[in-house]
Amino acid sequence: MNTIQRILWANIALAACAPAMAGTEELPKTKVSMEVCMKAAQAKHEGEVIKLELKDERGVPTYEFEILAKDGKSWELECDANTGKITEEEQEVDNAEAQLFKQKAKISLEQAKDIALKAHPGQVAEVEYEIESNGDASYEFDIMTDKGEVKLEVDAATGKIVEDNQKEYYQIGKEKE
Repeated sequence: MNTIQRILWANIALAACAPAMAGTEELPKTKVSMEVCMKAAQAKHEGEVIKLELKDERGVPTYEFEILAKDGKSWELECDANTGKITEEEQEVDNAEAQLFKQKAKISLEQAKDIALKAHPGQVAEVEYEIESNGDASYEFDIMTDKGEVKLEVDAATGKIVEDNQKEYYQIGKEKE
């Protein structure tokens, strides 16, 4: 069974469990299926879907797919779960020394981490290095706070927080190693 099939089956299992989860947190209503969004994501970057998230991004239910393309590049694509349209596309690079990242970055990882932790005190659980669709570089942090996990992005050139406090409902799969 390939990763896409595992994700589809996991999504079906999750949907079957939704009534049991209703007491804790109800999943958002979506107008298009995860499969529609996955097809839209793979139309942009063909490859293996290695991670799927359902999250709330600025009040919009959003599927995020991490795709490992055949050429070895890793892509994160976000799809509006109400329209089925891709709303964000980012290339992940391995570290801050990657050429695409390094040529844009003007602030260090430590400076970006300080900015992120001032916004959300806690423990950084993960850092990703991303190239936005416009070519900008950003640090993405997963921060464990006393209220749960927070995701935010810090622009690697300006130090501005460009995305903040997305609520994640679930994640299937794992981050690229």
